[in-house]
Amino acid sequence: MTHSETSTRLPIVEAENTAAWFAANSQSLASTVDEHGAVLLRGLDVTTPAEVAVVADALGIKRMTERESFAPRSTYAEAVYSSSGWPPDEPMCMHHELSYADEVPSRILFGCLVAPKTGGDTEIADAAKVLDALPGDLVDRFAAEGWLLTRMYHEIGVSWQEAFGTDAPSAVDAYCAGAQVRREWLPDGRLLTRQRRAAVVRRPGRDTSLWFNQIAFLNEWTMDPVIREFLVDSYGPDGLPFNTAHGDGTPVTAETVETINAAYDQVAVGEPWRDGDVLLVDNIRTAHSRAPYEGDREIVVILGDPVRPAGHVLP
Repeated sequence: MTHSETSTRLPIVEAENTAAWFAANSQSLASTVDEHGAVLLRGLDVTTPAEVAVVADALGIKRMTERESFAPRSTYAEAVYSSSGWPPDEPMCMHHELSYADEVPSRILFGCLVAPKTGGDTEIADAAKVLDALPGDLVDRFAAEGWLLTRMYHEIGVSWQEAFGTDAPSAVDAYCAGAQVRREWLPDGRLLTRQRRAAVVRRPGRDTSLWFNQIAFLNEWTMDPVIREFLVDSYGPDGLPFNTAHGDGTPVTAETVETINAAYDQVAVGEPWRDGDVLLVDNIRTAHSRAPYEGDREIVVILGDPVRPAGHVLP
């Protein structure tokens, strides 16, 4: 296994797309991800979603079906998805995938079939370093109270049918009851949900605290101001497709969102995509983002190895 460190400090491994190579190097790759939070595999030259799935299987990743998605995805095969549908000219801020769910992927595999002409990097940020970079009073409050995610499923954004993978309200009720998601079916057919989660979790198997949430990403102040104003004018402040608050329900301020994103920027690292690259990420230890881009960009995403972090789901 040939390993190199770039100026971005994201480890890059020159890989071979053979069963023998994965058998010989899987343990070393796991150690690299454990140490750095992610590793970029270069040389696999994946060209189809099926080839990305083969890489995930070779690494022993147990694929999981996504529930409660916040943006639409295409499904290529069972638990093999496109990247989230997000405007290419807007950044996708740092976040941990499904950090609002009760069961979250501990591994994410990204496979680049088509690299964009410019931009579109998937950057990562060490969640322990983010925690250290944040003001102590901000961390203390979120650590004590957690954070609250409110979602309104209607004609704007992802429908509840897409998010929960069913057309049956009873199936949604059962899922929400099991995941401690409060739900309210409104007379006009809309679905309102609220869920409270820990903002700081312990790294599995380590005595390390991690900033693990989507407080800034799914907050109203991260939206394009024009879009936010239009949505609030059209549906009211409670009609936004998603929004976050402190665990006690107090709104998160724009200043808090800016402070969180500045901490992410301070520790973020990345590497421009090349066709055929595969990026393996520890989703608990590491947040990820997507930069704006131009040109075609096709990334295959596999969520895997689901876990339930201790103390993550709050009443």
